[in-house]
Amino acid sequence: MKAVSGFSKMSKEMKIKWLASELEGEAAELVEKMPIYWHQNPDIQKRLDEFSENTLTNFDMPFGVSPNFLINGKMYSVPMVIEESSVVAAASLGAKFWLNRGGFKSNVISMKKVGQVHFLWQGDKRKLFDLFESKKMDLLSSVKNLTLNMESRGGGILSLDLVDMSSRIENYYQLRLNFNTCDAMGANFINSILEQLASELKLMVMQSDLLSSSEKTVDVIMSILSNYTPECLVECSVECPVRDLGQFSGDMTPDVFAQRFMTAVRIAHEDPSRAVTHNKGIMNGIDAVVLATGNDFRAVEACAHAYAARDGQYRSLSSVTLENEIFKFSLKLPLAVGTVGGLTSLHPLAKTSLNILNRPSAEELMQVMAAVGLAQNFSAVKSLVTTGIQRGHMKLHLLNVLNQLGASATQIEKGKEYFQDKVVSFSAVRNFLDSIKHIH
Repeated sequence: MKAVSGFSKMSKEMKIKWLASELEGEAAELVEKMPIYWHQNPDIQKRLDEFSENTLTNFDMPFGVSPNFLINGKMYSVPMVIEESSVVAAASLGAKFWLNRGGFKSNVISMKKVGQVHFLWQGDKRKLFDLFESKKMDLLSSVKNLTLNMESRGGGILSLDLVDMSSRIENYYQLRLNFNTCDAMGANFINSILEQLASELKLMVMQSDLLSSSEKTVDVIMSILSNYTPECLVECSVECPVRDLGQFSGDMTPDVFAQRFMTAVRIAHEDPSRAVTHNKGIMNGIDAVVLATGNDFRAVEACAHAYAARDGQYRSLSSVTLENEIFKFSLKLPLAVGTVGGLTSLHPLAKTSLNILNRPSAEELMQVMAAVGLAQNFSAVKSLVTTGIQRGHMKLHLLNVLNQLGASATQIEKGKEYFQDKVVSFSAVRNFLDSIKHIH
């Protein structure tokens, strides 16, 4: 494939034509067919194209809903966008299991978000800190034009500190800020403030009479929000008497189940190899809601996994207690999300998702996401310690396998019927299709 100039200025049709001309065979044919995935509404397609760069077409993802979530006494049907067949089913099963056992109790602990101005400065650090303390209110006043609107909604800058990082990198300091961005995720708000503060910091140092001429230069390396927000924190839990957990497959008693479940979660707390998969299951549920509501799943993922390793070892985000015959399963993690601004209002299906949730605040959305993550985790661990994960997972995956093997509509229906009471595997499905290949 050869280099191309001016690609970003080409029309979508021209981009597709150029890419297809650089490919051969099936690859070229598939690229040429990309327009079939364009939205039938040209206005919606135009908006989708504007979300990214060099767009050629749309990449569809299933939009599902998980009903029966009782969260803080309120019922929800939760929109989820994900391609993995078992995720929505597992969340729904978890929600239904806890529906008549008190539901989910969810609580937002804090809404703090973080931004940093990273800079280098050479000189007597005592002078820098004295200057900062004397000019701190002036720095805050300098960004008042950017914070007024957020402050009117109850948010804004919560704190501004100068942090000495020179023991790690020579001459390295930070301006570190905490923010409350209310119902907005707030990235643009935070970054705009940080960049303006960086300019004011340079000016403050340059004009100071406290500093010598050699100390009047600040080298701002970068000004950027942090996606690690350990104080934008939500917790969620479910609990019931052990006896009310019911019977499980193989006549497993509720006491045995509770002990096995707790041991499985303890393993995820102590063994990072297990913890990664355990937490991936939690994020299966959370990410699906993050995507459905137009939020940033990459930021949410990065923050959650960093939080899981906050004590120096990567651990489970969820925990279990068994006290006084009460089984309690809980989850605590940071979730920096928004319900206004960005894609939440621009993407038509993100807007639909938020309306399905009855237009929640950011705090309420955090509580819903945490409940879905906990439900997903409960269903996964429940399967692992009872029937095993493959029995349920592969039954849900059956349709994908049948389609992958080119089964006809009649063969698919036969396959669903045949595998109702049998273990699903790729080879088993292939052998079954071979046995009915005369049926079309």
